[in-house]
Amino acid sequence: MKAQELIQSGKTAIGIELGSTRIKAVLIDLEGNVLAVGIHDWENSFINGVWTYGMDEIDAGIRGSYSSLRKNVEEKYQVSLTTTGALGVSAMMHGYIAQDKDDKVIAPFQTWRNTNTQASADVLTELFDFNIPLRWSIAHLYQRILDGEEHVKDLAYVATLAAYIHRKLTGKHVIGIGDASGMFPIDSEKLDYDQGMVDKFDALIKDKNYSWKLRDIFPKVLCAGDDAGTLTAEGAAYLDESGTLKAGIPVCAPEGDAGTGMVATNSVGPRTGNVSAGTSTFAMLVMEKSLSKMYREIDMVTTPSGYPVAMSHANNGTSDLNAWVRLFGEFSALMGQQADPGKLYEKLYTNSLEGDVDCGGLLAYGYYSGENVTMINEGRLAFLRTPNSNFNLKNFMRVHLYTSLGAVKMGMDILMKDEKMKVDRIMGHGGFFKTAGVGQRYLAAAVNAPVTVMDTASEGGAWGIALLAAFLLREDKSQSLEDYLEKKIFSELSGSTIEATPEEVEGFERFMDRYKAGLAVEKAAIAAMDW
Repeated sequence: MKAQELIQSGKTAIGIELGSTRIKAVLIDLEGNVLAVGIHDWENSFINGVWTYGMDEIDAGIRGSYSSLRKNVEEKYQVSLTTTGALGVSAMMHGYIAQDKDDKVIAPFQTWRNTNTQASADVLTELFDFNIPLRWSIAHLYQRILDGEEHVKDLAYVATLAAYIHRKLTGKHVIGIGDASGMFPIDSEKLDYDQGMVDKFDALIKDKNYSWKLRDIFPKVLCAGDDAGTLTAEGAAYLDESGTLKAGIPVCAPEGDAGTGMVATNSVGPRTGNVSAGTSTFAMLVMEKSLSKMYREIDMVTTPSGYPVAMSHANNGTSDLNAWVRLFGEFSALMGQQADPGKLYEKLYTNSLEGDVDCGGLLAYGYYSGENVTMINEGRLAFLRTPNSNFNLKNFMRVHLYTSLGAVKMGMDILMKDEKMKVDRIMGHGGFFKTAGVGQRYLAAAVNAPVTVMDTASEGGAWGIALLAAFLLREDKSQSLEDYLEKKIFSELSGSTIEATPEEVEGFERFMDRYKAGLAVEKAAIAAMDW
């Protein structure tokens, strides 16, 4: 069938992902081919010590991305987007959105970027004997309790961003298991929150005499392919300002960006791994066996179907790198040469390949916010060099690309060197890999393993959640997500694989020696720079 016929007959799926700086909507056919894309750019704010987005910004953002998609369909195919076979929403994992019984948001939305939960995370980690990272929803909830915040007694719903929007669309307070694994520890045998830990938490707060227990306020856990509700008339009106989208569309369980990254790279089965690199950077390895011990640097999450995953998550990725590229764009304009942003990235990234394999002794930290892997709870941006460093443009760009992977590599070293985890393939996706052969080569050097980037990698998590929506429509309902992706979606997709040279691997290790040593400078900058 032609694209127009597929769109008009609803033989498509829509995925919308709310990332840190961009909300992206993707329309695909049921083979996974991208038919149209919608974009809405946004940015978080730091208000009263909290990284947040306004609830009005969330509403405007998701509507803006869908409106952009709808207009793209009309322009490309001269048809109206009135229905689809299924749709899904994903977003940045973790964080804290609190609502009362009347659906009123009763506390500022705290995103994953916040590191104001150290006391809570420490208590819960000891209580559960399980690493609770600072950005997890349960850490945010308990910190609000420790801080004596008045709103906690009125809680009726606690959600991630994806689960919050899903309830706006369907009325269902549910969550995909991958996103749920960033709220609270998961029992991968029962595919649900770990009941023993739920009981421990409820006992911990019993003396507060709240009217709720944890399961009353947290969303119900669902796996990929489960019934998560349908788009209501109110949900359709919320999403589509034009009023042309019809209600009744099946909606898949809301997922986090880690889960959609796994789907987008076909990294959902044991011995597969992927690295998602953008505003934040995280590496995920699907496990064959449990880790030998608990590590505060490693998160335990799951795939959208419930397999346990060890994750090294860095709060900071390419934000500082992007800021430097914008600065070079300003310089170019000042000199009378208005540079195309895409071309600017391509030229700067590609030129970095000619730099020294250890960045010539340069060092940088793109810490916009605290970094859990390095146990630093605030961020300062830093670029450092010595008088004998080889300071030039190619090394300057190379070090900012390297440092985007610095924290996540420290976690990966625990998994691959200390725990000796085996992976058959590592896939890369996200904006970091958009310039062919650059970020991919640096990641290969960082992990000392071949790295594959699919031709679809730049579509990222929005494509991943669209695939999870399409999975609802599979003919054989007993087919696993792993089998569906392998046979239906990825069997004919192409990509490229790069393996770093021994010299590049050694060079990245020398950079990492400086990176670890220089953390003392980053800590001193935090202490000194309080303006």
